[in-house]
Amino acid sequence: MGAFVIEGGRQMKGTLVPQGAKNEALQVISAALLTDQEVRISNVPDILDVKNLIRLMMDLGVKVTKESEDTYCFQADDVNLDFAYSEEFLIKCRKLRGSILLLGPLLSRFGKAVITKPGGDKIGRRRLDTHFQGFQSLGATFDYDEETELFSMQAKDGLHGKYMLLEEASVTGTANVIMAAVLAEGTTTIYNAACEPYVQQLCRLLIAMGAKIEGVASNRLTIEGVDHLSGADHTILPDMIEVGSFIGMAAMTASEITIVNPHIEEMAMIPRAFQQLGIRTEMRGEDLFIPAQEHYEIDTFMDGSILTIADAPWPGLSPDLISVMLVAATQARGSVLFHQKMFESRLFFVDKLIDIGAQIILCDPHRAAVIGLDRSHPFRAATMDSPDIRAGIALLIAAMSADGTSRINNIEQIDRGYQNIDKRLNAIGASISRID
Repeated sequence: MGAFVIEGGRQMKGTLVPQGAKNEALQVISAALLTDQEVRISNVPDILDVKNLIRLMMDLGVKVTKESEDTYCFQADDVNLDFAYSEEFLIKCRKLRGSILLLGPLLSRFGKAVITKPGGDKIGRRRLDTHFQGFQSLGATFDYDEETELFSMQAKDGLHGKYMLLEEASVTGTANVIMAAVLAEGTTTIYNAACEPYVQQLCRLLIAMGAKIEGVASNRLTIEGVDHLSGADHTILPDMIEVGSFIGMAAMTASEITIVNPHIEEMAMIPRAFQQLGIRTEMRGEDLFIPAQEHYEIDTFMDGSILTIADAPWPGLSPDLISVMLVAATQARGSVLFHQKMFESRLFFVDKLIDIGAQIILCDPHRAAVIGLDRSHPFRAATMDSPDIRAGIALLIAAMSADGTSRINNIEQIDRGYQNIDKRLNAIGASISRID
């Protein structure tokens, strides 16, 4: 099991180029199964979750060509559906949350699909109801084997368009239902659809492939099914969660960082939320500049009451950034309450921050109150374990700001979402060593 050894207390200065968005990559790569023609995808992040999904696609018989460091061509003209029912395939699915995104394309194009209960971060319940209820609305039959944890879907008479109201605005659920609907007969209306940039980008790719989708960027999508889809080219957006992580990292280490072309217009509430913590950012052309700040002060509400920062469906604040923002708040001046609404186990990592000197009150599984130290008491170096992707990067940020040498174990969790993070940060002044 790999580990990072971090020498803390170093200021960084330089330029960072954000990777392609992890969540978008998982969706658009899965969409290549919808056609027998070539789909070319650029700005693919070199991270573990994406690489595992690409391997799954290859195992299914998809031809994958790596054109450059971040560009892949996918052609699903000879898919081996039998492999999808093999024990090897199911074992691999258990290790990857994104494997659930294969269901929609396989069901839509081939009329059947099977998958086991997917893996991923241990951050509380992550319901799959939205996915399967959407498929059933389109006419698929659903079977779940509790003993083997197998989900089986069939559409013997094909899929048929229907009006549906999603129970929750699930990002992956919406993406899955969209991919199932584009080849369904008739018109599908999806209300309460997630409208994150990842979903918008998936829709743009599908439209380029020949799909008929209206209402992109809204919570009401209308999809007119087509007989077939063709190939297309697609470029993945920069990862807004990585951009947010860099903003928090710059604040905690009092570093001066420029982030190249982060597509700030796609980030909605994220820049505003960091501003509420007192962290300054400014646009310089297409790039985002974060100046070195020795001190930053948390806002209060207009009536003087304590600031509350909560996640919310898009265009609200992404839940993936709560961990990073919480860490950044620990060295600010002032107090803030974080309300993590979507995942009941995501805040438990704060115990590790308390151990190294943070002043945090964990109110319940969803809420944590942070009393900012204003750098009066730097974090202590320590050995910590990364529980999930976002908590892992938050702990890395904490270690980079601490006095002394820290160690973070289980860094495979960080590698799942951040490509070559140690090399990229070392290039601008960090001191992070990787131990295998």
